[in-house]
Amino acid sequence: MAKQPDSDRKPETDIKLPDPAVWAQTWARIAEQSQKLISEFAARQQAEQARTGAGAQAGSPLPPSLSPPVNPDPLNLTGAYMQIAAKLMADPAKLAEAQVKLWQDYAKLWANTADRFLGKPAEPLVQPDKGDKRFRDPHWEQGALFDYLKQSYLLTSRWLQKTVTDVEGVDPKVAKKVDFYTRQFIDAMSPSNFALTNPEVLRATIDSNGENLVKGLQNLLEDMERGKGKLNIKMVDSKAFTVGENIAVTPGKVVYQNDLMQLIQYAPTTKEVYKRPLYIVPPWINKFYILDLKPENSFIKWMTEKGYTVFVVSWNQPDETLVDKTFESYMREGILAGLDAVKKATGEEEVTAIGYCIGGTLMASTLAWMAAKGDDRIKAVTFFAAQVDFSEAGELSVFTDEDTLSYLENLMSEKGYLDGGEMATTFNMLRANDLIWSFVVNNYLLGKEPFPFDLLYWNSDCTRMPAKMHGFYLRNMYQKNLLSQPGALELAGEHLDLRKIKIPVYLQASKDDHIAPYKSVYKATQLYGGPVRFVMAGSGHIAGVINHPAAKKYQHWLNEAKTNPASVDEWIKGAKEIPGSWWDDWDKWLSAKSGPKVPARVPGSGKLKAIEDAPGSYVKKRIVD
Repeated sequence: MAKQPDSDRKPETDIKLPDPAVWAQTWARIAEQSQKLISEFAARQQAEQARTGAGAQAGSPLPPSLSPPVNPDPLNLTGAYMQIAAKLMADPAKLAEAQVKLWQDYAKLWANTADRFLGKPAEPLVQPDKGDKRFRDPHWEQGALFDYLKQSYLLTSRWLQKTVTDVEGVDPKVAKKVDFYTRQFIDAMSPSNFALTNPEVLRATIDSNGENLVKGLQNLLEDMERGKGKLNIKMVDSKAFTVGENIAVTPGKVVYQNDLMQLIQYAPTTKEVYKRPLYIVPPWINKFYILDLKPENSFIKWMTEKGYTVFVVSWNQPDETLVDKTFESYMREGILAGLDAVKKATGEEEVTAIGYCIGGTLMASTLAWMAAKGDDRIKAVTFFAAQVDFSEAGELSVFTDEDTLSYLENLMSEKGYLDGGEMATTFNMLRANDLIWSFVVNNYLLGKEPFPFDLLYWNSDCTRMPAKMHGFYLRNMYQKNLLSQPGALELAGEHLDLRKIKIPVYLQASKDDHIAPYKSVYKATQLYGGPVRFVMAGSGHIAGVINHPAAKKYQHWLNEAKTNPASVDEWIKGAKEIPGSWWDDWDKWLSAKSGPKVPARVPGSGKLKAIEDAPGSYVKKRIVD
């Protein structure tokens, strides 16, 4: 943001004072709402304690007096921070140097702020990072007091993050854990998250005589009620969207289903289609309609327009009836059952396939299993943001240390699955300012309703994870990284070796992906036994994948070298940046591997009859209203 001349700044004293009588009434309502909130929270806590045996561990056969105490720190954050503290104290000179540097920066900031109060110009000592939306309100720069709060926070937070990051001699996993949770604390303590230190909230409070805070408390109560005692922040107006009506509307039919998934065949939009059907396996950590949000950016619709017969797996919402499903179940009853169904629906033995995120990890595992069995029905495969080597898996690896995994396994053991809210919180923490704190400010401090945004509706449409499947995935992939090691991972009686996958691979990653970092995804280029075409897209885990060419957004990078270098940094050096979506490059690659054109296939006209219209009933099962 450009610095405005002092003469153009709005005086900080130019604030409309509230009516004292109205102000008093408003604060009385706020006090009443606060009392209600505290009372309801206390009642829910009492009910929960009664359900679990007055504070005993849930499911314990022992009476409360004999039950072991609940662990107040199941993630062992205390132990991680004690390791960091011990290393810091072992080098007091370095710590003192860091503190002196912070004091010097504060002295400069105080001097600059004093100059501003005296009407003198002063250049900012520190600025928010590009893309930081917390300090967009003009008063964060125009007002000397708020500018001081902002810069003081930025100086302190960056100092704290750097101090814990630069500690030497700490286990890398412990260091990453401390770095991650330190950032959570820093993000939470931003002055933008508090009513008295956020100029936009202060202005709204004065202008509305505090009505924003009253409405914010109402929003908070509703979120607590919807979360059944836990805070479930509303990110979007859920009434604005209905799956199958204004999102996920590409025409098609469910042609096969079992208790784990439905298989959707989409209606053709061309007279002829490629002979080999395109079989898509999305992640089950969220729902498939990210590929079909709305017609103008629907990947599925675009593929039908390109002449492909598109099949998509729609995973069921796990509940108590699916608690015994394993990673092998997802392979047998998911990918393999779907392959059999595609053949019955079209008469075609050979297909091309896509695996997205964890669906891609399952697809790679299945391809290695199929290679061991001599099954070559899949003739070419594409991976969207899919990891198979988890040695550099990014910040999600914070949740796969032994302490956290043990905690998750205990959590899942009660119901047999991991609740969708737990998964949503994990992913939201990776981008806490955008996906947590921005909604705290908007919903609770400003008292506004969230914007009706289809992507956020999809993001809030949570899914559950069967305990056996999820535990296998986290331990064997993230923690032990067995899939990347030839023969180390056994699945359904076969030892998996990715080198046996000889078919052509198109491997997509995104430059700003915080879930499947491009450095991690790229490692697969060195593991598969066949030719691999790697593309790096602009943006992140979702927008990097779902980027319709008509939008003319972002960019992608391609390296036309005959072989992929061992290092992604070397690949980038030889890569060319190309404006816009990578979809057209992928279509050119895939069409050459999809066989000749044949008459278009109508869903339900083959050996598999239509069960119901797309998007089917499984995807409509919601666990959060």
